[in-house]
Amino acid sequence: MTARNRELLGLLPVSLLVTGGFTAVYISRQSVLDSATLTYGGVFLVLCLAMHLFIRRTLPDADPYMFPLSALLAAFGLVVIYRIDQDLARQQAGWFLVGIALFVVTVLWLRDVRVLERYRYVIAAVGLGLLALPRLPGIGSQVNGAYLGVDIGPISFQPTEFSKLCIVVFLASYLMERGDVLVLGARRVLGMTLPPLKHFGPLLVVWGAAMVMLIVIRDLGSSLMFFGAFLALLYLATGRLFFVLSGMTLFVLGSWFTAATVGHVNERIDIWLDPWKDAQGSGYQIAQSLFAQADGGLFGRGFGESLLELPNGSAIIPAPHTDLIYAVITNEVGLFGAAAVIVTYLLFAERGFKTAELAGDGFSKLLAAGLTTVFALQAFVIVGGVTRVIPLTGVTLPFVSYGGSSIVANFVLLALLLMISQGAREQRRARSPVVGS
Repeated sequence: MTARNRELLGLLPVSLLVTGGFTAVYISRQSVLDSATLTYGGVFLVLCLAMHLFIRRTLPDADPYMFPLSALLAAFGLVVIYRIDQDLARQQAGWFLVGIALFVVTVLWLRDVRVLERYRYVIAAVGLGLLALPRLPGIGSQVNGAYLGVDIGPISFQPTEFSKLCIVVFLASYLMERGDVLVLGARRVLGMTLPPLKHFGPLLVVWGAAMVMLIVIRDLGSSLMFFGAFLALLYLATGRLFFVLSGMTLFVLGSWFTAATVGHVNERIDIWLDPWKDAQGSGYQIAQSLFAQADGGLFGRGFGESLLELPNGSAIIPAPHTDLIYAVITNEVGLFGAAAVIVTYLLFAERGFKTAELAGDGFSKLLAAGLTTVFALQAFVIVGGVTRVIPLTGVTLPFVSYGGSSIVANFVLLALLLMISQGAREQRRARSPVVGS
């Protein structure tokens, strides 16, 4: 079976989930839902089929599993958002269309991801500029103590979703060129391996500026993603575990300092440690998240059966379509359904790292590894926050949470990974007449 036929077969669970999920939600909530809203699921499936046909034509040898896995995650999100608010589901389907359009533009315009390597400093500058936008007066917006959004007229978006792609491209390009120099030119000082500042300095400047901006806008979840991607790429480029251990030590010290000096961060940590201290106030969100997950049990209450608000309209689960959508999923499909979502993320990450392994050039390897790392870390940050493994932050659950910026940025990420996969498999096929899948 060809790769594209396997991809088409992989869309079968997506169609079953959308059809069954929308039907179940409509049956349980038909008193408040318009029957015409069932078409949203149909539109979603048509878009998935159109994207498959585009991939079949332009990227015939690309990984056959990443798109079905991302579509399955998006299907989970669309069904749950439809259950929460039918208007939000319509908007999410619209953002899915925009994401596909940008996916197509990325593939047709870029052609080869190695082109990005030539413009690494321009891309880094764009990424840092995007991070600064939420703090600009007049356009920046603050939500729950963090400066995440930008409002320009009717357009509203979260620039960190796109900035993460820019910073990963810069890190991959710079480390591909200077990774060996960082190791060969390193010196031992007081038992520590220090890379030459001449070559390590530009990397620290760009990465440090990104971290400072993230602290300024108080987006802690994105800070963790950027830092994790930096350490992962640094280790892959140099093969030196010392750099990773040193980075983790600095991260711990920086986290302690930030928690001690930034009130917003200190409050998040206090809530994480003891949400029950003020369960009706500051700890309400995480407390309700835990109650909702426990209420779902093993098999869940069923699509459309969660109690999200009281008769007076007050929210039982705050921000169910964004921050706490994983809690709603767990409540409606149970522990087994929530575990299936996590397994889907793990499978996507496995295919991403497989793509990095197969890539034939250093830049593509590092880029695929970096993109996969930020994707996986973003999923971990929000799921970990909702389940109280780590403090809750405001990042979105990739492909699942409501939000146009997240959907569009992750479609660009998917396009880059599939293009790298296409190039790697073309090279393998050119070297050998028979290539395994």
